[in-house]
Formats: sequence, C-alpha cells, structure tokens
Amino acid sequence: MNIRKRLSSWTVPVDGSRFVALAGFVRAAEQQGWADPEIQFIIDEVVAAPSDDAGRAILVEYAVGFARS
Repeated sequence: MNIRKRLSSWTVPVDGSRFVALAGFVRAAEQQGWADPEIQFIIDEVVAAPSDDAGRAILVEYAVGFARS
C-alpha cells in the first residue's frame, strides 16, 4: 500500500517505546479521518520493525514535515 498522507498535527515522541508512539499515531490518524486499512498497514510496519528506533523511523515518515522517499 502506498500511503501518501501525513498527519497534520502530530509529531513522533522521542521518549518511550515504538508502541507508545504508535498509540499516539493511531489516535491522531483516527481524528484526522484516516481509513482503517491505512492505519492497520502502518501498525503492521511498526510492529514488524526490528527495534524501537526503526519503528519510530517508520512513524516519522507519516508525521508533519516529512516526505516518504
């Protein structure tokens, strides 16, 4: 799935685990009207990441001011 959306008012927290960051992402995405399959795709990516840093890096791609390459 190629998701080109960005959350307009959320940034990835630097403290805590990727799962804490993911919870914030899900809340923000739901508030901004993202579709369930879009959110689930990103959840799957973050859960499959090999570390917290890798999981947060995935979330950064969907945060304000960042573009996915």
